[in-house]
Amino acid sequence: MKKIWRWIWKGAVIGILLLFVYQVWIFAHLLWWIKFNPSTTSFMENRLAIMREINPDARLQHQWVPYSKISNNLKRALVAAEDANFVDHEGFDWDGIQKAYEKDLKKGRIVAGGSTISQQLAKNLFLSGNRSPFRKMEEAAITVMMEAVMDKQRIFEIYLNVIEWGDGVFGAEAASRHYYRIGASQLSAAQAAKLAAMVPNPRYYDKHQNARGLMKKTGIILSRMNQADIP
Repeated sequence: MKKIWRWIWKGAVIGILLLFVYQVWIFAHLLWWIKFNPSTTSFMENRLAIMREINPDARLQHQWVPYSKISNNLKRALVAAEDANFVDHEGFDWDGIQKAYEKDLKKGRIVAGGSTISQQLAKNLFLSGNRSPFRKMEEAAITVMMEAVMDKQRIFEIYLNVIEWGDGVFGAEAASRHYYRIGASQLSAAQAAKLAAMVPNPRYYDKHQNARGLMKKTGIILSRMNQADIP
C-alpha cells in the first residue's frame, strides 16, 4: 500500500512540475508577442488540420496588418459586439458573466457567453475548442498573464489579426478582402458592423451572408458603435 501511495505522490509531483513548465512556456510566448507578431495560433492550426483532411492542399486566408491599418469602425464594432467594457476591465467582465449566467439559467441551456476579448484571445492562441473545466481554468490563467504583460492596444491588435471570420479566413485583413474586396483600413461602419456580427458563428455566416439574424444583429451593433471606447 505504501508503494502505491508513493507512486501516486510521485505522479502528482511530476504532474504539477509539468503544469508549471507549461505555464512558463505560455508566459514566455506572451512576453515574446509584446513586440513580435504570432505567425499562427492553436485554433488556426486545428482548423487547418481539419481542412486538410478534406483537401490536402488547403490553406488559410490570413495576412497580418498593424493596428493603425485597421479601420476604427471595425474596432468599435467588435468592442460594441463582443466586450463593451474592454478598455476598463482587467481581463474579466464580472457584470457580463453574471448577466450571461442569468440568461443561461432562464433558458435552461448555454445561450450566452460572457467571455471578454482577452479571454477569447487566450483561448484562440493556446487552447483547443473542447469545453472542459480545465480548459476554462487554463483560459483564465492565460488571461491573467496576458493582461499583466500586454497593454490593451496590443491585446486588441493581436485579436483583430487572428480571430476566425469564415471558412479558413482569419484576421481583419483577410476578412475584409474575402467579403468586400478591400483592405481592413477601408471598412465602412456598416461593413464593420456586419463583420463583427459574424464573429460568434463565422463559418455559418460565411455561407449565409444574408441570414435574417445576421442582418438584425448588424443593425444593433451599428447603433451601439458610437458609444464604444477603443484603445
